[in-house]
Amino acid sequence: MTKKSSSFACRDCGDTFARWAGRCPSCGAMNTIAEITAADARLAAKSAGQARAAAGLATESASAGSGTPIERMKTGSGELDRVLGGGLPVASAVLIGGEPGIGKSTLLAQVAGAVAAGQRVLYVTAEESTEQVRERLRRLGVARDSLDLAATSDGEAIAGALTSGTYRLVVVDSIQLVAVAGIDGEPGGVSQIRAAAAALVEAAKRGGTAVILVGHVTKDGTLAGPRLLEHLVDVVLSFEGDRYGDVRTLRAVKNRHGSTNEVALFRMASTGLVEVADPTGMFIADRDPGVPGSCVVPIMEGNRCLLVEVQALVNPTELVNPARKVSGCDSNRVAMVLAVLTRRLRLPLGTCDVFVNVTGGARIAEPAADLAVGLALASAWREVPIPADLVALGEVGLGGELRPAGRYELRAAEARRLGFQRLIGPGAGSGRGRLVCSRLADAVEAALG
Repeated sequence: MTKKSSSFACRDCGDTFARWAGRCPSCGAMNTIAEITAADARLAAKSAGQARAAAGLATESASAGSGTPIERMKTGSGELDRVLGGGLPVASAVLIGGEPGIGKSTLLAQVAGAVAAGQRVLYVTAEESTEQVRERLRRLGVARDSLDLAATSDGEAIAGALTSGTYRLVVVDSIQLVAVAGIDGEPGGVSQIRAAAAALVEAAKRGGTAVILVGHVTKDGTLAGPRLLEHLVDVVLSFEGDRYGDVRTLRAVKNRHGSTNEVALFRMASTGLVEVADPTGMFIADRDPGVPGSCVVPIMEGNRCLLVEVQALVNPTELVNPARKVSGCDSNRVAMVLAVLTRRLRLPLGTCDVFVNVTGGARIAEPAADLAVGLALASAWREVPIPADLVALGEVGLGGELRPAGRYELRAAEARRLGFQRLIGPGAGSGRGRLVCSRLADAVEAALG
């Protein structure tokens, strides 16, 4: 029979011993040692170790410190500075991702040239030659003596430049091609990306230098490499847009030094990326309100309100499986609105080809555009244009009911500023030009008669 093992522990300090004693050898307390089981002994030993570790933990008060704001430097782009929270924080790491050809290198070349007007900057390319980068800088008109170029994929060399104190900003294009010696795997592999990112971020914070890393994206739009890459950096920016169009959107996915509710808009021109300071009406500038199937919706992009045009085309077909094509918005929500129109409003859309498009390269993600999609489809089917001064806002439920969207007053103010006098939706409120409808059928009748 196995003999039951036991130990002894001090009730005051928690230290464990092999035998009983009247005085604790650790804390000196008298008559505090008692018999415990082996399991309790292991637990007591673990607790004692944690207590000793906690005693050596360096802590400070949350109210301590100078209270001075984070030092930032201007990037030369007011839109980018606003997305970053007021400028590029020093000793920070920023990761910008986007599809190939979207304009990441162009944006960073402009930023590097602007910062180099007053600071020393290093632009490291692991994909191109220095002559290619120099030609791009000349084309953009930002080639400067204080902007150094380097073509290397050596992670240790780049980390050394970050800690040297020579440069205020270092741009690395791209992190997927940087390699660190002694790490298994090819550049672009999980191990290499993790090691390279960790080395560069640590060097940037230690050297007080800001670093901007360019990241490639996969087919589904996520950043290539381990998820740890996004956790290591301070800011993650997503650069989006239709590569065949000229509109580009820059949004913050993560920002330790600011808000993620800001969005910057640019236009790609021959001279580089041009800021769109007031983009509210640029997506409806070429709209023809006399064409059936066109409806305007005020959407929120971060803290900005943008008016975009939703177009719909309904065409009867003899095909067994009618076409359903959607561009610029969620195809699942369009399918849901189609089902509601067919079932609740008895529109025979099941035998028609349906095409829905958001003009200008804009993309709609919020459900508040459901009503605009529904009105555009109903207008296209009836071949009756929606009034030119009407905007629609509201989420459509499966029962045909309408649900309000947030920030109605801001959306209404932007619509009025651009000449739209009427707002239709479930939460439109009272006032001139407000059409309150609680059901999709009522909204269709109010808008189309």
